[in-house]
Amino acid sequence: MSLSRRGLLAAGGAVGALAATAAGTGAASAAPAAGKGHGRVRTGFDRLAADGYALLKGEKVGVVTNPTGITSDVRHIVDVMHPDERVDLVAVFGPEHGFRGTAQAGGSEGRYDDPATGLPVYDTYLKSGQPLADVFTASGVDTIVFDIQDAGARFYTYIWTLYDCMEAAALAGKRFVVLDRPNPVTGRAALGPVLDPAFGTFVGRREIAQAHGMTVTELALLFNARFLAERPVDLRIVKMSGWKRSDFFDTTGLPWVPPSPNMPTPDTALVYSGTCLFEGTNLSEGRGTTRPFELLGAEGIDHRWAAAANALDLPGVAFREAYFAPTFSKFQGRTVGGVQVHVQDREVFDPVRTGIALLVTAKQTWSGFAWRADNWIDKLTGNTRVRTMIDAGADTDEVVGAWAQDLAAFRAVRKRYLQYR
Repeated sequence: MSLSRRGLLAAGGAVGALAATAAGTGAASAAPAAGKGHGRVRTGFDRLAADGYALLKGEKVGVVTNPTGITSDVRHIVDVMHPDERVDLVAVFGPEHGFRGTAQAGGSEGRYDDPATGLPVYDTYLKSGQPLADVFTASGVDTIVFDIQDAGARFYTYIWTLYDCMEAAALAGKRFVVLDRPNPVTGRAALGPVLDPAFGTFVGRREIAQAHGMTVTELALLFNARFLAERPVDLRIVKMSGWKRSDFFDTTGLPWVPPSPNMPTPDTALVYSGTCLFEGTNLSEGRGTTRPFELLGAEGIDHRWAAAANALDLPGVAFREAYFAPTFSKFQGRTVGGVQVHVQDREVFDPVRTGIALLVTAKQTWSGFAWRADNWIDKLTGNTRVRTMIDAGADTDEVVGAWAQDLAAFRAVRKRYLQYR
């Protein structure tokens, strides 16, 4: 199999909006064909399988997935469906990091035949619009199924793979089915700045909040109704059962598979929507350590940063002076100083406010602080305000307050598409 590694490319999102979508099939009382559930929550795939794949009957099916597309007994859904005569699975589509997850950030696995099943695997990474529609057409599928675990942040690229695949499926005249999985950091609230479409890229195509507080089926409904209305896809969703908006991942009873190499645990997801902003700076965001996005630092930083961050008394979090040597990425093999983020009460912890506070205090306490030369921070936050306000000396409350009106408007829109209490 060939491995292709490419940098993220900026690309605007396609315009559109509207589309009433049909909700997914009801749950059958029998245990999923994929294996008995061990937890309280049954995923969209569990319910689809329990219903005998009735939603896919008579269709040639392709699946957009990665290593997170697993059953409750940790078998991959492709390996489960492939030998099952009730579903005609003919293709797999891999996102960033690949179907089997062998590629690092900014990479994919390319086109190959899966050794385990013999199925053709097509690469969707950095493809959108008509080129991606052409991939779907060439694959010969009638229905495209999406099943990937999200991390809850706007800049986590799988939700934009979802968006791109929905748009392309509509162009190709294919039906689209989204199987739901939990938002690992709960679905209680949307947080952070809302993207300005002028800053649309693959780390944020359209106008949603930095921490969206939605599941992938809810996002699919929103995308179809608001952003793809001019050409909506024929959309079906299969909801979870047993999931509540207040559920963190470790309460679901579901197994965790890292959705990408630097998202090793649900704890990583808890901080990610805030601390990933350090990708837009000259500090390490902890890639190449065992605690990515929890460890942050650079050469020349000392105890003063942790002290300044702790002095803010942010709810539910404390900061430890930390020293570490990343094994790859920024500062590879060099010892740097910084902080480790310790979430002490996740019920009140606000990851986006925390990320802003850490940017503000890093700039205040370390003279070497700098934004990435390409202003990547603007792509991550979806606007120039965060960067320019921090540069102008704004404090955390001032920066957070600047997006209040936009966030309130997004929250009002978001409510229309929520599927769980």
